[in-house]
Amino acid sequence: MRIRVVDAFTDKPFTGNPAGVCLLAAGDWPDEGWMRAVTAEMRHSETAFARPSEQPDADWDLRWFTPVVEENLCGHATLATVHSMVADGLVEAAGEVRFTSRSGILVAKVGTDGWITLDFPIAEPTERPAPDGLAAALGGVPEAVYGTGRLRDLLVVLADDESVRGLEPDFDALTKITEREDLRGIVPTAVAADGAEYDFVSRFFSPGDGLPEDPVTGSAHTALAPYWAKRLGRDDLVGYQASARGGFVRAVPAGDRVYLTGRAVTVLDGELKI
Repeated sequence: MRIRVVDAFTDKPFTGNPAGVCLLAAGDWPDEGWMRAVTAEMRHSETAFARPSEQPDADWDLRWFTPVVEENLCGHATLATVHSMVADGLVEAAGEVRFTSRSGILVAKVGTDGWITLDFPIAEPTERPAPDGLAAALGGVPEAVYGTGRLRDLLVVLADDESVRGLEPDFDALTKITEREDLRGIVPTAVAADGAEYDFVSRFFSPGDGLPEDPVTGSAHTALAPYWAKRLGRDDLVGYQASARGGFVRAVPAGDRVYLTGRAVTVLDGELKI
């Protein structure tokens, strides 16, 4: 069975967010314990498993695993999966592919220039009180805090770009907050510094799901996009996720959907022998 490692939301190897990708044959899903074991062996934030779908409105079924849990939505591993399908000739340039997933039908479109656009459900942020202990756990003082509904992230607006980049969280304390509040992750964000090549900056912390810091989180941009579109007064935005690896996500909210666009690079292509 072929397995790849693909760096997503980047055009440079060893940046962006790495994902494992297993394209399976048609038929039943492998044992879930086996998929979790493969994910743990890959040691990336997510590994995607896809199989040809028997559903009339989809081409492939898609699932995402962290080393700890099965996720409901993952942007970078979906982008990596589509990139792998293009490499195998399963999706053509200027073509599209439809996936069934825990988040419904997801459509990905491939540009002739190599860019891939994901059509994801929007997560409209709603302002809420900050959980007790958030500022101390995060290491920064929020200007505002927003819930994201079914996405289960907490959007935390900070004063500026530098404040987001300089965070050094207490991950044990963040884990307690996410468990107490039933959250997937914490997303600190701020407007870009003057002269930056992006519109807003963010990071993503999800220690309870085995991801102390995720390098580039496409799904978080389904909430970041509508927030910054309203605040900045425009819809076509570029976000930079300021992890150690870093990556760019073009995000365009449109009604109840968000279009996330990025590139990807294969860094490993091999055979899974077990």
